[in-house]
Amino acid sequence: MSRRPIAELTEQDSVSQVFLVAEKQLRTNRQGNPYVMLRLADATGYLTAMLWNATEKVASLVEAGGYARVQGTLQRYNGTLQMIAVRIDPVDATEVDEKDFLAAPSANSAQYLEELRDMLGAVQDEPLRTLGQVFLADEAFLTEFALAPAGIKNHHAYPGGLLEHVVQVMKLAAAIASLYPHLDRDLLALGAFLHDVGKLRELSYQREMGYTDEGQLIGHQVIGTWMLDRKIAEVEAVTGQPFPVETRVHLLHLILSHHGEIALGTVKLPMTLEALVLHAVDNLDSKVHAVTQMLEQDPASDSRWTNFYPNWDRKFFKSQKKK
Repeated sequence: MSRRPIAELTEQDSVSQVFLVAEKQLRTNRQGNPYVMLRLADATGYLTAMLWNATEKVASLVEAGGYARVQGTLQRYNGTLQMIAVRIDPVDATEVDEKDFLAAPSANSAQYLEELRDMLGAVQDEPLRTLGQVFLADEAFLTEFALAPAGIKNHHAYPGGLLEHVVQVMKLAAAIASLYPHLDRDLLALGAFLHDVGKLRELSYQREMGYTDEGQLIGHQVIGTWMLDRKIAEVEAVTGQPFPVETRVHLLHLILSHHGEIALGTVKLPMTLEALVLHAVDNLDSKVHAVTQMLEQDPASDSRWTNFYPNWDRKFFKSQKKK
């Protein structure tokens, strides 16, 4: 029997097939009993699997980045599809076709890259335009930027998600800048481009899906400032001119403040108009994308309301307007 892609699995399905193990954790429940949480992957998506009453020996059978045959049944929990596993067995990589498991960048990546080039090319401020071109000239950077997700479990959590998110944030920022002349349009464009750049080093996404040690200890906001300073040094080498000090400080502030609130993990609160706008459009795009996915995937297909989502503390109304 051929394997079924994760995207085609539905509630109550019984499954016994091979998956890529993107993440593995040995946890304990409220009663202190151990269980294994697996984040399974293939080229079409991700699926959480829970193996109850598992020992450390059982957990050691598989590792993140490896393959496993997982047997279990699909169910809905808090509106999300997950598997209750009854057995996991390691599978050697030589026995699988990796093309079935390693997701490729979005089919729209080429379009998003072209839009990114156009928006950075339209920057009028010379130092900022040169900075954008230095990033675009780095082929290794662009390859990673087109492949990376924007997150692990929340918004844009798939290959190419970071590029898609950044382009959308840049478009939103440009639209708002056209309404408010006091905003520095060019500064906001580069801030939108660079706000999540540190996720290239914060996240591990080539095979296993998770956070790097650097990502967990430092975070993408601070990492992003390091990446910015390295590119500024390249700009200075190319132009033979010092990069404007105030412009650099404003860009650093945009990266460090884009989460907007201390409770959301921001390093600094937004203290410029551009920082306020960047946080607003970043937050808007991430929430609209997340809720759109929930509306599309909600199992209550016959209801005008979604299931209740605890993370949002609400249900969502489904518009009846034709798309």
